[in-house]
Amino acid sequence: MKRVLLTGFEPFAGASLNPSELIVKALAATGVAGVDLHTAILPVVFTESSELLKHLIKQHQPDIVICLGQAEGRKEISFERVAINLDDARLADNAGRTITDQPVVDGGHPAHFTTLPVKEMVAAVRSAGIAAGLSTTAGTFVCNHIFYSLQHALLGTHKNSGFIHVPLVPEQSPEFEGQPTMPLAQQVEAIAIAIRVAAGIHEA
Repeated sequence: MKRVLLTGFEPFAGASLNPSELIVKALAATGVAGVDLHTAILPVVFTESSELLKHLIKQHQPDIVICLGQAEGRKEISFERVAINLDDARLADNAGRTITDQPVVDGGHPAHFTTLPVKEMVAAVRSAGIAAGLSTTAGTFVCNHIFYSLQHALLGTHKNSGFIHVPLVPEQSPEFEGQPTMPLAQQVEAIAIAIRVAAGIHEA
């Protein structure tokens, strides 16, 4: 049985909730059949988030690490393909810090690719009737920071890892007027499917 570490983020920029946190908490409560699931919620703070993630990896020794984050404006579950070695925030993190034009890791590679089977994950989620796609930009805020830090930390290991951006949920419409949303239940189902694909579990 594969051991999976799944993380989400706390709310940020004054928002009342973060769908990535809700997904993680829902799956922590129900579990995912066929995997040994461990979960955590990360702070939306540049350095603290990556340090906590590295601690969690050391603590749980997962085979697979999947990090989730909110992406307003997206209509589908977005499987990120590449993280870049750049922190360049247009807004402050939850510690009030704005980082501009700084590397995530000094001396690190310009970019790291996901090691998750993202095309297969997208296909499986779409087969369940849920909108999903590949993305080549994880931004330059804390989501990309975590994604790059994760891939850098696991270089040369057998562990598979990557990042998935999720849409807003309908409950956020008053705060994000006009932005697309996806029901939480669909998002939870999509991430459970993605986890099973990453773990090599084939549906009957």
